[in-house]
Amino acid sequence: MTTTDTMVRLARITDQPLDATEVEQAVTDPTCGATVVFTGTVRNHDGGQAVSALEYSAHPHAERFLLTLCAELAAAHNVPVAAVHRIGALGIGDRAVVVAVAAAHRDAAFAACSQLVDRIKHEVPIWKRQLFADGLSEWVNAGG
Repeated sequence: MTTTDTMVRLARITDQPLDATEVEQAVTDPTCGATVVFTGTVRNHDGGQAVSALEYSAHPHAERFLLTLCAELAAAHNVPVAAVHRIGALGIGDRAVVVAVAAAHRDAAFAACSQLVDRIKHEVPIWKRQLFADGLSEWVNAGG
């Protein structure tokens, strides 16, 4: 494999629609026999309530947090990683996050991808506001 510096193939926060193929291709590596791609999409419900849309906002340095986190995970697992998170207004079915990890074997790829998704959700300063069909809204995981 390559050095840790080149193991983070993509780490970006954007207000543009996400391309899962771009993220998967970023980690394509001839030494890897398994690639796991996670795509998080906006669903139409949460906690028994109808959701109409989501709004994501991010700290100005959120992309730096994402890059650091990806580098830590890539080094810990010795795998190439890529992660892109969207901000702004998203509708039902829109992609909110796409993460890809490649590894020699599937168990390692699944484990690293799952860990990366969990860490992004809990460590990168991106906040989600859910808009409900009844006109109400709430911030999710925005507490300190």
